[in-house]
Amino acid sequence: MSIELQILGAADEVTGSCHLLTVGEYKVLLDCGLIQGSRKDEARNSAPFPFDPAAIDAVILSHAHIDHSGRLPLLVKQGFNGPIYTHKATTDLCKIMLRDSAFLQEKDARWENRKRERKGLKLVEPLYTLEDVEAVFELFQPLSYNERLEILPLVALRLQDAGHILGSAIVELWLHSGKQNRKLVFSGDLGRSGMPVLEDPAIIKQADMVLLESTYGDRLHRDWEATRQELADLFQEMTRRQGNILIPAFAVGRTQEILYLFAKYYDEWGLSRWHIFLDSPMAIEATDVYARNCELFDDESSQLWRENRVTPMLPNLRFTRTPEESMSINQIHSGAIIIAGSGMCNGGRIRHHLKHNAWRRDCHILISGFQARGTLGRTLVDGAKHIRLWGETIRVAAQVHTIGGLSAHADQAGLSHWYAQFENRPPVVLVHGEQEAKTTLAEHLRNTLSAPVRMPTYTETLSLTADDQAHKDAFK
Repeated sequence: MSIELQILGAADEVTGSCHLLTVGEYKVLLDCGLIQGSRKDEARNSAPFPFDPAAIDAVILSHAHIDHSGRLPLLVKQGFNGPIYTHKATTDLCKIMLRDSAFLQEKDARWENRKRERKGLKLVEPLYTLEDVEAVFELFQPLSYNERLEILPLVALRLQDAGHILGSAIVELWLHSGKQNRKLVFSGDLGRSGMPVLEDPAIIKQADMVLLESTYGDRLHRDWEATRQELADLFQEMTRRQGNILIPAFAVGRTQEILYLFAKYYDEWGLSRWHIFLDSPMAIEATDVYARNCELFDDESSQLWRENRVTPMLPNLRFTRTPEESMSINQIHSGAIIIAGSGMCNGGRIRHHLKHNAWRRDCHILISGFQARGTLGRTLVDGAKHIRLWGETIRVAAQVHTIGGLSAHADQAGLSHWYAQFENRPPVVLVHGEQEAKTTLAEHLRNTLSAPVRMPTYTETLSLTADDQAHKDAFK
């Protein structure tokens, strides 16, 4: 019997994570994420899966981010009815994120159909609905870290802490095929060591193949102390200018980290001078999930969160849940810090705040996470002088600051260090990275660690049962 891994997503891009593992007669899907970016990119979400969803025996979900979980409702809608194994905190976060995704899918379909009706065109269906999402929740099988479980006769699973967002997991899989035993390790999205709130990524020693993300494979982040000082200096500068500060933030992970940092450095950064708004219903719900799972934090963050929670430590923090509350923020021309989704500015309330603030010279925009190609956030990072919002051209006079040191992804040094802990340098398959990032990381791993590296293309299939030396030769 053979053991094969087919790359069906995030091959030459960061979003759309999806990989098909075949062990004899059994089929296991690693992640099933939405493709994000331009309209052309996102249109690919509607394409048929390159496999029969009903033939999948199980899904293993590394974490809740929508580029890893966002096509699960479509998978179930098209026939999948097996277990979805993931960390218990991920199940809670997915209930928030997938419902929000379905809401947006239905909203976009209604908007498109209004235009189509006027033109006499055929109406479109949403990618999936809230009803489809609820069917996914019935299939979740929540696990704890370090819990080894035989999920199929030939497959055993263990999740380890990836340190990326709450519940994020490194996936260890023990695979059996006749007389051959193989171990596959999937990094998921790998976090950074030494960052606030979450534990460092777990170290794994043994593997026959490593499936490794490469989001920041071509760069190094600032260390945490330098990032803390950078933020302190920025807030001092922005206090003098007294405009508004816009922070596009991912609702899960980045938002909670920012709130924690605001609480910890409240006095040092002079935050009492500002009105702070968390303008994202999804982020507000996710923050509550974080609070209920603070045992997963590092020791310092866990103690601070348990003793104080975040809200009492930020007396000027206001949660704005309703559209009316959100719109009222736009009456404030100075002194507001607005944290809103989406993290890449491709949707959500941040776009409204950009419309009302991006043209102001005293406005600051803090970019705190990865911006995929084709997104509005990437356009801002690349220095655009004008952006388009709802058919209107908006001048960008605001200062755009990219705070790379806040990234929840390991950089080149972090990825290399994590891989270096594996004994015997197992073959490494690079995914979840744009071409330049993957190529740079591949060269680095080969030159510094003599690692056998492969950068697979979409639909490429890799064997885990070939002769060991022949297997490594294929990765040169």
